[in-house]
Amino acid sequence: MPKTSINQTSKSQLILAIISNAGGSGKTTLATHLAYELARRRISRRPCSVALLDLDPQGSLSLFCGLERPSQASQSISSVLSENFSSHWPLVPCWKSFGLKVDVCQSIQQPLLKTADDLVSHPRGPYMLADQLKDYPLPHDVVILDCPATLGRLNLIALGASTHILIPIQLEPKSANGAAELLEFYFIESRRLRLNPYPTVLGIVPNQYRANQAIHKEILQQLPNVLHQLQLGEARCYPPIRFSYEFSNASGAGLPLQLHRKHHSACQDFREIAADVSNLIGAK
Repeated sequence: MPKTSINQTSKSQLILAIISNAGGSGKTTLATHLAYELARRRISRRPCSVALLDLDPQGSLSLFCGLERPSQASQSISSVLSENFSSHWPLVPCWKSFGLKVDVCQSIQQPLLKTADDLVSHPRGPYMLADQLKDYPLPHDVVILDCPATLGRLNLIALGASTHILIPIQLEPKSANGAAELLEFYFIESRRLRLNPYPTVLGIVPNQYRANQAIHKEILQQLPNVLHQLQLGEARCYPPIRFSYEFSNASGAGLPLQLHRKHHSACQDFREIAADVSNLIGAK
């Protein structure tokens, strides 16, 4: 199995796929809050810029970022995954009034599902997003891919394009077992796609943690051993993201919790992950 290191430095763009094979694992929550934390930082005296690409047909990024859903496929990620892509990325800024450089490429359910089906027979199907990012590069420092909760074609496309991966999980027995299946998917498909190098697995992010539930504590204690057994190099088990109803309230307002209730204790739960990603891109 390939060795990866969280300390590696890259002169190229960081493309971070947030992948889970279970619904409700907190993928979009992690994507949006991490985007906010990164956009607050600076690189060479300029703000860090982040692009959020929605590969999930559910289109949750539109809600979490306070954006109206696009009405045409040409305004969504489906146009990017087309062979006739014109090089114009359909990006929409969010939280601009707060002085943040975060842009979103939204999704529409039916066009994206059809695009995924069409790519099955395309000779470059799994590499389509990687090809577009290479041929028509985005100017952003970090590109975050919010992936669907299935191990299907769209997650394969994300795997082919990403340089790094984060895996959010719920602290429930079924979700923990699902993380092992996801990592098996990662190794098998990275080898089949002949990715060189494999995307670096930064770590697992426990989500919706309740300190008063024994099962949550038990699973949390087991996760470092799971990572060690899977030989994932320096992949980390990050501190858990605590459960709070305020996350739902914040997403309903189209804001990250840091902007919705900036003094809420859960705001700090994303900082360690952001620090690791920042180190990879040289942000402060």
